[in-house]
Amino acid sequence: MYSYIYGKVVQIESTYITLDNNGIGYKVSTPNPYVFHEDEFFTVYIYEHIREDELSLYGFKTKEEKALFLRLIEVKGLGPKMALPILATGSVNGIIDAIERENILYLKKFPKIGDKVAKQIILDLKGKLATGVENITMDNSDELSLVLKGLGYKQADITKVISKVNHDNPIEEQIKEALKLFLK
Repeated sequence: MYSYIYGKVVQIESTYITLDNNGIGYKVSTPNPYVFHEDEFFTVYIYEHIREDELSLYGFKTKEEKALFLRLIEVKGLGPKMALPILATGSVNGIIDAIERENILYLKKFPKIGDKVAKQIILDLKGKLATGVENITMDNSDELSLVLKGLGYKQADITKVISKVNHDNPIEEQIKEALKLFLK
């Protein structure tokens, strides 16, 4: 029913945010609530989970996170409560890469994901994410920008450095390259 909710974040807890929209406070479970900031306005991309005994809202800062979440909950034995921590502790690109390369060890590092579920994720999603990568993966410069912002750099400085970084490299290499450019 909901695609997104635009509103002011009025509360941040360890597993959810409260998003005020026209005087209504929506409790939205998110992978990482701390990417949001209190008293600021955000567009939160919403997935509404309805069961006979539950109505929950799951929210994501980007469309790519939401798209990957929707693919993950299609996997047999993997519901929203298990898929959310995957997105909380892994990057969208990293998760997709692990699935495409059949990296079971990477997938097993997430909470409640054992050997059986990791294999099921690969079986159900391998090859299906690569065909629509432009719809699912976050742009490398966006991901790099978020990392650098998290390290305390100013957006104006980040913008200058990002244009000089080789975006064909893996994100880890891009971060190293950006940090070297900041030191110059």
